[in-house]
Amino acid sequence: MLVGNDSYFPAPPDVEYLVVGGGGGGGGGIAAGGAGAGGYRTATGLAVTPNTSITVTVGAGGAAGNNSNGTNGNASVFSSISSAGGGYGGAGPNGGTGLNGGAGGSGGGGGWTNGGGLPQGGAGNTPSTSPSQGNNGGSGGINAGGGGGGAAGGGGSAPLGGFGQAQDGGAGSESSITGTPVTRAMGGGASSRTNSTPANSGNGGAGSNSNGAGFTGASGFVAIRYSDTYELARSTTGSPTITTSGGYRIYQWTGSGTIRF
Repeated sequence: MLVGNDSYFPAPPDVEYLVVGGGGGGGGGIAAGGAGAGGYRTATGLAVTPNTSITVTVGAGGAAGNNSNGTNGNASVFSSISSAGGGYGGAGPNGGTGLNGGAGGSGGGGGWTNGGGLPQGGAGNTPSTSPSQGNNGGSGGINAGGGGGGAAGGGGSAPLGGFGQAQDGGAGSESSITGTPVTRAMGGGASSRTNSTPANSGNGGAGSNSNGAGFTGASGFVAIRYSDTYELARSTTGSPTITTSGGYRIYQWTGSGTIRF
């Protein structure tokens, strides 16, 4: 989309950004682990070059496991900033010990164990980036999976052994970059053998509570803003939502595209 008069564009020297990766896919099978949220990166002062196209990629969520581990989410990108996809949730097989969660922007939670002297269930995994963009997933316990890690807000909670309580994913982080406070990048909730409904499903997909599939991870998110003393961008693609509020020009993408200042 071409915006405004192309003959005069006082472009902003830099922008504030929020880039969230796609959430991981939840584990499948009984009492599976929740998936990790996509990586969460936000800061001010990212330099932009006038009349140069900047690529925007919004990462898709990972596929849910069907009596198996889920898959990792996909990375979201704005210019040089990349946020990794969330780690997958570990499967919860019907008997034995559940599988480990996957590493990602935030780590996925592990599947359950059926007790009887068996070791703890599958291990929750850790963020795959350095520096970290998120938090660890929780390990599986007796009759319950571990919650997926949340970005920046907290790690997934390990289940309470023996009680079989479904565990929430890790807390996300609140951002007001769009002009309204919104909490993003929560980890996916785990499930248990005794609860008919998985715990919360955030950016990371929740684990399954029966034989079959878990929940697909949510897509990522990209937003930028800069002072409204500067003009609108020369052009955009990907149909971003464009608003002016609180002294800022704000661009939000839920699909991939470009922007040129």
